[in-house]
Amino acid sequence: MQFKRFSIEGPVLIKPKVFGDERGFFFETFKTSLFESESIPTHFSQDNHSRSSRGVLRGMHLQVPPYEQGKLVRVVRGKVIDVVVDVRIGSPNYGKLVFRGTIGGK
Repeated sequence: MQFKRFSIEGPVLIKPKVFGDERGFFFETFKTSLFESESIPTHFSQDNHSRSSRGVLRGMHLQVPPYEQGKLVRVVRGKVIDVVVDVRIGSPNYGKLVFRGTIGGK
């Protein structure tokens, strides 16, 4: 897996190593030892799956203590444009954003 950090502390782009041939493909989506070596939390208390139709724009999501949560997003099919905005009051990056162009495949 490859891990890419951004100018805002927190978000990480995780790119799996894909092994494929004419039969199909295989890749690890999660491996505790690799996530921990990158200081990425490995405790998941909830797992969700959603689907958005083409052209859908999802709004910002914000959780405040004690209901905050990290997100592990995977693009199964299609593409997304992901934007992260730091709204943590007191953060040195408050108000800054990370725009991660197109993520995903075909």
